[in-house]
Amino acid sequence: MANEQLCANTIRGLAMDAVQAANSGHPGMPMGMADAATVLWRRFLKHDPADPSWPDRDRFVLSPGHGSMLIYSLLHLAGYDLSLDDIKAFRQWGSKTPGHPEYGHTPGVEMTTGPLGQGLAMGVGMAMTERYLRETFGADLVDHWTYGIVSDGDLMEGVAAEAASLAGHLELGRIVYLYDDNEISIEGSTDIAFTEDRNARFASYGWHVQTVDGHDLEAVASAIEAARAVTDKPSLISCKTIIGKGSAKEGSEKTHGAPLGADDIRGTKERLGMDPDASFVVPDSVCADFRDHDGAQQRAAWEARFADHPRAAELNQWLDGDIDLDAVEWPSFEVGSKLATRKASAAALKAVALACPWLLGGSADLGGSNGTEIKLGDVTREAFAGGRTIRFGVREHGMAAIANGMTLHGGLRPYIATFLVFHDYHRPSVRLSALMNQPVVYIYTHDSIFLGEDGPTHQPIETMLAMRAIPGMEAWRPADATETVEAWKAALARNDGPAALVLTRQGLPVLGGDAVASTTGLHKGGYVLRDADNASVVLIGTGSEVPLALDAADVLAAKGIAARVVSMPCVERFLAQDPAYKKSVLLDGALRVSIEAGATLGWERIIGLDGIAIGIDTFGASAPAAVLAEKFGFTADQVAAKVVAALG
Repeated sequence: MANEQLCANTIRGLAMDAVQAANSGHPGMPMGMADAATVLWRRFLKHDPADPSWPDRDRFVLSPGHGSMLIYSLLHLAGYDLSLDDIKAFRQWGSKTPGHPEYGHTPGVEMTTGPLGQGLAMGVGMAMTERYLRETFGADLVDHWTYGIVSDGDLMEGVAAEAASLAGHLELGRIVYLYDDNEISIEGSTDIAFTEDRNARFASYGWHVQTVDGHDLEAVASAIEAARAVTDKPSLISCKTIIGKGSAKEGSEKTHGAPLGADDIRGTKERLGMDPDASFVVPDSVCADFRDHDGAQQRAAWEARFADHPRAAELNQWLDGDIDLDAVEWPSFEVGSKLATRKASAAALKAVALACPWLLGGSADLGGSNGTEIKLGDVTREAFAGGRTIRFGVREHGMAAIANGMTLHGGLRPYIATFLVFHDYHRPSVRLSALMNQPVVYIYTHDSIFLGEDGPTHQPIETMLAMRAIPGMEAWRPADATETVEAWKAALARNDGPAALVLTRQGLPVLGGDAVASTTGLHKGGYVLRDADNASVVLIGTGSEVPLALDAADVLAAKGIAARVVSMPCVERFLAQDPAYKKSVLLDGALRVSIEAGATLGWERIIGLDGIAIGIDTFGASAPAAVLAEKFGFTADQVAAKVVAALG
């Protein structure tokens, strides 16, 4: 066996030196987990640095992303496109080695981590996808594992608990997480806040759990072998480690998030048998040892099997993920009928699912309410593949992180659903969807005060504003069933970021007419739904407020005021259009009025400082929808009165 201790100490040296050079970073975790990580990467991980996106590679998750110098060191030693100069540029502008690992930025990094718990949960999504594809296409095409490192902080986070619970319930094997059990957090010993039996907790979830000395290379290897032998349970290996191993400050929170200092680094290198006067030293033998594995041969053998496999083209189609929207038998709706957009979405979702076998997802225990009960079978531990509905349970945050892991893995296109007000329960995962450019489809129903009697706890006021504030997020709030179908098309056509479909509980009229003819405009985020000669007012509605805008325009017309009505289902998409198109819709010189049953902040980007934002900047109330409309100023007469007052 290669000199793995020298390999581990080289990682420690790189972590110390990079953090010291940047005068910023976290050396303690990489130094503590260098031994266990070396064993995992040297002896077990199936990968090929020449092709970091090889579909049948093992996935490696560094959930405590603050310890990024660990994965950067591993990638460099393993031969990925990450040079020693990149290591020296740790945390600097434009470098491949940012403070926390970023997907798509550094070759070999499988996901963006940093917010604790997210990596653990995304890894569950990766393992779910691997199992689904393996049971669909066979182990000769899909046969890999999800490995990772998790920390005390990860295990404290609720998102990790949600995902771990579901993974155990599903008896999801082929996950092996090395738990950096060093009993230290930023503020000191974990005893100050984290004293439950973590191993017992994970065992109760249904995980296979072991405890080893994380600095005993052979003990770590034996534990990983034992974990791989248990294929019907995810595995947690509690590695008892010393944070900052080798440093004079080892075992202390002082090694967690700050450079060790020149004197301590010198002393540490002396204790580890390294040259105390040299920095960023990588012995040739270490690179040779790290690169002495059969990943290239494994990839070549897989490619040969893939080339001759009768289902290769089908798997490629799943991995590409593109959906032929023209092949979907989209539902149509009778003009003048009344239908909640959540029900129109349910019909559209079923149509897509029938045409696209790699589309699957579920709801946070709200499938009937969200319109995601597509009745095409469930994903269960007994029959994992083939089902199309994942029963996530009441686990909004874990659900969203798992969906990110599914898209990152490739091969499945997930959708997830809950009430709009519970977007806040998984907002950090939605933010990561956007940061990583992942095309997760979020379905949100019960989108406003008009859900009625459930009251302000369930009536989202500020949530649309919050979603619109996420860079790269597109939130679609369609006005009727026809727009809902088009919003689904827009969401599925997008492969570079997440989309949210924000839908009503209450029925809305199917508008027809110009709405049907204006699908091109809808895909631009906003369009003229109804025009008027010599219009002096532009009424801009979203979702359930578009019919209200039409009614208000009728009231204004009776008063001799011509109003154009604009439907703007997606503010972000509209703002991305060229200035000429935006001006053609919004009419220069006209009074612009936004109408949305939510927070008014942000609408000045559309209506300008002289426009009128009709919305709700307080919490809602418990009452029937019609009463709420009157009390909060959302009747046609009330909207028209505000316009008349503004016009003087």
